[in-house]
Amino acid sequence: MSVQLYVDMFSQPCRSVYIFCKKNNIPFEFKDVALFDGEHFGDEFGKINLIRKVPAIKDGDFCLAESIAILQYLAEKYKTPDFWYPADLQKRARVNEYMSWQHMAIRWHGSKMFWLRVLIPKILGKAVPQDKLDAALEDLNGSLKLLEEKFIQDKPFIAGDQISLADLVAIVEVMQPVASGMDVFEGRPKLSAWRDRVQETIGKELFDEAHEKIFAAKETVATMDDSKLQVFKPKVMRLFL
Repeated sequence: MSVQLYVDMFSQPCRSVYIFCKKNNIPFEFKDVALFDGEHFGDEFGKINLIRKVPAIKDGDFCLAESIAILQYLAEKYKTPDFWYPADLQKRARVNEYMSWQHMAIRWHGSKMFWLRVLIPKILGKAVPQDKLDAALEDLNGSLKLLEEKFIQDKPFIAGDQISLADLVAIVEVMQPVASGMDVFEGRPKLSAWRDRVQETIGKELFDEAHEKIFAAKETVATMDDSKLQVFKPKVMRLFL
């Protein structure tokens, strides 16, 4: 029986789970949940995940939310190669360390930059003040520095010589501000070399497929019905401005 995978590929965590499933030949049924259409608030999705977030999975009668929990569940259920979520206590701790840190660091700061550069100008009908952009960029640069100096260091990958769930979770977050038009790799040869290794290990075709929607986001948002985005205005004002 295949897993039902509920995702919107605009979302970084959705892309990490999607790539993991495809790379490991985990059978799944793709369930597209259009966040901009509010489908995560519908009755059908509410039966899958009361948290109303993607990704989520349904495995038989078992439903699970939160991307990290989903990745760990799939790695253990399908007995994927050990390097993804190592049995070695210290290597697994390194993976867990990164995945625990990233939520309010690289994830938040990369997402914020994408919102400020792509979504908020469309929602509000005007450019974001420069001081807001500068502050967000400073936060993002701080997280990227920690990713390089604390987590990658001089290793090929975050947990050592092989790719792991940590690298998969990291790469999709790093690519989010890239999709807004930023080159976060400029002047960061260590980060750039790590990106190349991760992309090569995943496979360029799969990597590009998973990021196709987000790389077209600027054009998609530019042509989007303004009324569709107004539901996000309170969130924008509360969280970003």
